[in-house]
Amino acid sequence: MSEAETPRGERIAKFLSRAGIASRRDAEAMIEAGRVRLNNEAVTHPAVFIKPDDLVTVDGKPVGAPDRTRLWRYHKPEGLVTTHKDPEGRPTVFEKLPPGLPRVISVGRLDLTSEGLLLLTNDGGLARKLELPATGWLRRYRVRVHGGVSPDKLKRLALGLEVEGVRYGPIEAAIDSVQRSNTWLSMSLHEGKNREIRRVMEALGLPVTRLIRVAYGPFQLGTLPRGAVEEINGKVLREQVPGLSK
Repeated sequence: MSEAETPRGERIAKFLSRAGIASRRDAEAMIEAGRVRLNNEAVTHPAVFIKPDDLVTVDGKPVGAPDRTRLWRYHKPEGLVTTHKDPEGRPTVFEKLPPGLPRVISVGRLDLTSEGLLLLTNDGGLARKLELPATGWLRRYRVRVHGGVSPDKLKRLALGLEVEGVRYGPIEAAIDSVQRSNTWLSMSLHEGKNREIRRVMEALGLPVTRLIRVAYGPFQLGTLPRGAVEEINGKVLREQVPGLSK
């Protein structure tokens, strides 16, 4: 086989993403910062290709070959931030995970005071794919707000609204129960911008006092205990995310 015909391998940013080091975008930032080396040479561009016998290091530490793509359900408690390192020193999701997990990243985020289902994966490429609105996966929540919810406010949610210059898409909402001055709602949305539900409800005069994600696409929180992690069966994962390798 001539040199021109030799397979180029895999782009290094994609490799780092699949290895669970970081998302592809963050991997590109790590390369720009000079933290990544290939066969002891500094990598200067994310489009560099690697082959199976190449040595890749990040901050001087070797990166192993990517494991098979895996996905976990995690019941995030409130009071944890969804980041690997918090500049304010607050406890993070990744510090509180049970021992024995490989390095994982989250599929999207839940903010400090939110709780419920958070998907975790060892494959940054999968995380990015599942976060994209184009994937079409519905995020479902149980939301407690202070105040009564009128039909007019439900209609405004269904039509979508703009808050401080940011346009939010339609949100499906229905009243579950009313408890004194609080209302429990079931809410569903496709995109999930940063703090979307809290900002939209605040704009409607309905401050959120509790927010629980109960489903992300086909995956449910169910009866998973707070703080617990459970891996999703590989066969189920491949059925729900076509195109994954075994």
